[in-house]
Amino acid sequence: MADKVLFVDDESLVLESHRRMLYREFEVETALGGEQGLTVMRERGPFSVVISDMRMPGMSGAQFLAKVRQASPDTVRMLLTGYTEMMAVIEAVNEGNIFRFLTKPCEKEILATAITTGVAQYRLITAEKELLEKTLMGSIKVLSDVLGAASPEAFGRSMRIAQLVRHLIGKFGVPSPWRFDAAAMLSQLGCVTLDSEVIQTAYRGEPLSPGNQARFDAHPQVARDLLAKIPRLESVAWMIGQQFAKELIAKIPDAPASPAADIVFGANVLKLAIAFDNLRMKGTSDEQAIASLRCRRTEFDAAMVEALVGVKTEGSKMELRKVQTSKLTKGMILQQEIRTRAGMLVVAKGQEVSQTLVIKLENFSRAGTIDEEIMAMVPA
Repeated sequence: MADKVLFVDDESLVLESHRRMLYREFEVETALGGEQGLTVMRERGPFSVVISDMRMPGMSGAQFLAKVRQASPDTVRMLLTGYTEMMAVIEAVNEGNIFRFLTKPCEKEILATAITTGVAQYRLITAEKELLEKTLMGSIKVLSDVLGAASPEAFGRSMRIAQLVRHLIGKFGVPSPWRFDAAAMLSQLGCVTLDSEVIQTAYRGEPLSPGNQARFDAHPQVARDLLAKIPRLESVAWMIGQQFAKELIAKIPDAPASPAADIVFGANVLKLAIAFDNLRMKGTSDEQAIASLRCRRTEFDAAMVEALVGVKTEGSKMELRKVQTSKLTKGMILQQEIRTRAGMLVVAKGQEVSQTLVIKLENFSRAGTIDEEIMAMVPA
């Protein structure tokens, strides 16, 4: 498919001229003014390159490109301007973070070369981003599976927290959601250093001895220290480290493509998801839990708390069945603890079945150390 380029101008004749000049090389879309440009981006995007005139009524090119940057940060942005508009160019560079500005009138060869360079830049950005996110998420999945093997209780809780975080992030439409998903999936990683009984007692909200309480309270910092030195996971490590903090006062790390405001937002989402899960684990209904969180105004943003309304409970659109271990498939949700006949916890209640878990349970089943049938929520 041809690379899509959007031209925005307040003169229809100019837009038609650009279309006629470049339709053979690129898939050209046009928009009459900034407002229409934003609409076209939403309805027909994504675009590799967006080129805007500077002087337009209502919304200038600088203002338009600043909005494009927010809506589609990977899109390469260019500005068409006259020599007499240097202050406007500086404004556009600062607010819209433009890739290049072109002077009017702009010859076809110069325009085509600029677009070709912009398209190459867009491909580089998106290819690196895809590779980065897929590679990192693959590594995070491995760490998550290791957590599942080492601490079924912690893994089960991290999966519940991840479900809540995905719901909240989906409500707010924050870019690069993989960071927040990763923080949720690895939020309990530090629990690998704790005894199983300590973890279960803490998760039930029951009192611990001072020593064990101190060790449990330290698990976010353990996870933070484990992850902080991995390139591109600095922001994820910081969010995890803040999950028990009353106020986010630690220094926010410098992280590529992760604005400080987004990192703080992610930390607050993670804290809220954990607080909500704490109430659920005590048997509180979702409605009662949300009402309780509304009262904690100094801890949680009101809009975030309201975003929990309508969150899917585990097992929605599913039915409870007794399933043979050999018949378990990805996506089912276990509705019982699975212990060996000697009493060792293998998997916590509420854990979603993954391929790794299927293999693990099959091995225990072959050894005859767990029951052949398991209660699970199965898609209806």
